[in-house]
Amino acid sequence: MREYLKFYVGGRWVDPAEPTTMTVVNPATEQVCGTVAVGSAADVDRAVSSARGAFAGWSATSVADRVAVLESILAVYQQRAGDLAAALTEEIGAPTALATSNQVGLGAGHLTTAIAVLKEFAFEEGRGATLVVREPIGVCGLITPWNWPMNQIAVKVFPALATGCTMVLKPSEKSPFTGQVFAEILDAAGVPAGVFNLVQGDGPAVGVPLSSHPDVDMVSFTGSTRAGVEIARNAAPSVKRVTQELGGKSPNIVLDDTAFAENVARGVVSMMGNSGQTCSAPSRMLVPHTRMDEAIAVAREATATVTVGDPTGDAAIGPVVSGGQFDRIQALIQKGIDEGATLVAGGTGRPDGLATGYYVRPTVFAHVTNDMTIAREEIFGPVLTILGYADVDDAVAIANDTEYGLAGYVAGADLDAARAVARRLRAGYISINDGFDFACPFGGYKKSGNGREWGEFGFHDYLEIKGILGYDPAS
Repeated sequence: MREYLKFYVGGRWVDPAEPTTMTVVNPATEQVCGTVAVGSAADVDRAVSSARGAFAGWSATSVADRVAVLESILAVYQQRAGDLAAALTEEIGAPTALATSNQVGLGAGHLTTAIAVLKEFAFEEGRGATLVVREPIGVCGLITPWNWPMNQIAVKVFPALATGCTMVLKPSEKSPFTGQVFAEILDAAGVPAGVFNLVQGDGPAVGVPLSSHPDVDMVSFTGSTRAGVEIARNAAPSVKRVTQELGGKSPNIVLDDTAFAENVARGVVSMMGNSGQTCSAPSRMLVPHTRMDEAIAVAREATATVTVGDPTGDAAIGPVVSGGQFDRIQALIQKGIDEGATLVAGGTGRPDGLATGYYVRPTVFAHVTNDMTIAREEIFGPVLTILGYADVDDAVAIANDTEYGLAGYVAGADLDAARAVARRLRAGYISINDGFDFACPFGGYKKSGNGREWGEFGFHDYLEIKGILGYDPAS
């Protein structure tokens, strides 16, 4: 049983302003697995004051000094990788293999990328007689989700540190263990006091005072579109910068070619990863009408390979994060059935033999039309919808017919054809044949948010741009 009753503020572990706690439930067992302190506006005030006090010193450090701190974090992060993975398995039900490789591994990948970018980043550049300077924006409020805790903490904290900002992190109340271990890592790595601060709690108690705080210069949020709208409202009176990575309903266009069956199978397995709890998941698979029957057969076979079970074992996927999430997914699966989609695999209820835990049957619907609820709403569970298209123009039109624009996928043997389709998709992150790159900009169009994370692009939202005219009159 974990017990985390202190926050990390000003380089020390401190008691909360009020002795309020919350329990954390292990989604695999439905049993309480820990107790965590819950913050308040007073705790946010103290953490923001600490970050503000540390800003002058940290923002004036050299690139070499910040590189040294990030490299120290990397060393401790690697030592504590097993502790992070164990926390992830316990709090969100991520299978051990996934927690170790992808969940914790993504955090390490973003850290090494940030170090490499920082060593070469141009904080100043001359443009004729003008000097353009990129300066740290100030105190940052970082609000992260539960589904990929280490990835989302990494893509906010590391660029903020690299650019000379100070910060207050509020992890999701559903995944507080990871944030607590991460704070221990930064403390052990020697991050100067006040540069990084951690306050646990939920949105109303901590997220609202953090996003509305007048001494916070920038808020970076990852989560639902609904919550993102509220954060933007909270931040508006102080005219602070707000960057957001929000919901998605990402298309996966499978082209009509010799790799069709392979690409359908790969798309099914990709969708089910992390129990479907990925904002950029390829949740709408588009296949030619003429190959729908083949797609159904392949998808049914591929879904059968996705084992569900105890996340401490060798199952491919574990439970979804909570009872509330389980109920919502069940309701949307039933909605798909009620609206006339063809149920190919899975369905409502738990998988056989799993009476306890928030386990969802890997589910595939076919003959889905883009006006159905399961094609419009982000389900955030292991549920794939397969839609038919007449030709490539039709596929692109269907893919873009969504209020979201976070990600898109194109799968095909003809790379030129796949490239042409990728250029037409209205989304911020497009993967051709499962391409991946830590240096790629990640972020959304439309209601999927604004701003970009990852690599060099992740630095820019934490920087102000200053132009100094007449700096070099001889130019």
